[in-house]
Amino acid sequence: MTNILVTGADGFIGSHLTELLLEKGYKVRALAQYNSFNYWGWLQDIPAHPNLEVVTGDIRDPHFAEHIMKGIDTVFHLAALISIPYSYHTPDSYVDTNIKGTLNICQAAKRSGNIRVLHTSTSEVYGTAQYVPIDEKHPKQPQSPYSATKIGADAIAMSFYNAFNLPVTIARPFNTYGPRQSARAIIPTIISQIASGMKEIKLGDLTPTRDMNYVKDTCRGFFLIAESNNTIGKEINIASNSEISMNNLFNLIRDIMNSDIQVVTDDERLRPLNSEVFRLWGDNKLLKELTGYEPEYDIRQGLEMTCKWFLKPENLNKFKAHIYNL
Repeated sequence: MTNILVTGADGFIGSHLTELLLEKGYKVRALAQYNSFNYWGWLQDIPAHPNLEVVTGDIRDPHFAEHIMKGIDTVFHLAALISIPYSYHTPDSYVDTNIKGTLNICQAAKRSGNIRVLHTSTSEVYGTAQYVPIDEKHPKQPQSPYSATKIGADAIAMSFYNAFNLPVTIARPFNTYGPRQSARAIIPTIISQIASGMKEIKLGDLTPTRDMNYVKDTCRGFFLIAESNNTIGKEINIASNSEISMNNLFNLIRDIMNSDIQVVTDDERLRPLNSEVFRLWGDNKLLKELTGYEPEYDIRQGLEMTCKWFLKPENLNKFKAHIYNL
């Protein structure tokens, strides 16, 4: 790797990955979604750097995808629509961005000389665990339009490896959390509501379990996958190899924040019954075997750092705790 393109660099994980790559000494072209305000999302929290080039555009445009690939040798493809509740309302936009956008990136990489592509998947493609820990051979279960489009995007990416020998790897992070995460996710929802002084906290179903990964661990997993040629042509989980229920997660955050707030179930935050993924616990054995990866942060360490970030007024003010984010 020398010259790297990160799509979705303006988002939560993408901005942290961009920072890591700059720290490692790479030249990074960071793609933010075009808007007329010239707003770069979370990239605006990254100080100006001589190796950072920010570009704006849209991966749904195949010509633009080919344009931003010039001079690049590795692509971290993170750009996607990711909110599950919003996918119930606008599934067509998820097909356009997640499937068609991935096709455009793979086509552009192929036409630009078979550039290395790390395509970002999600643990949601597995659906509720049929067995645990979930390894890469676990069946895919499309329990939401979002997960269906990510299954499709993964298949498109892997088809370019099989049909055209494009050096593709599917990186599949389980639930990532940390500073800058959207309030649509449960951890920022809990922290921001407690920090805003609410008397009761509104949450959905607290019985599901998730494999939680601090964002710096997730990004290091991406980096180690990209460094190894042994990962090409494979689907690889980035996971902690553990699980925690949403109820226990709430209690842990409440303890860290010294709060006695109580939970009220908000029906608007409940998924349709057959769409809820009740258990995710990822097997990270393959990632360890191929790269030597080990998580560096346990759940309490990661939550303490996340709470510390959210409790800074300049950060908390960016989140609207009283509004349910789709």
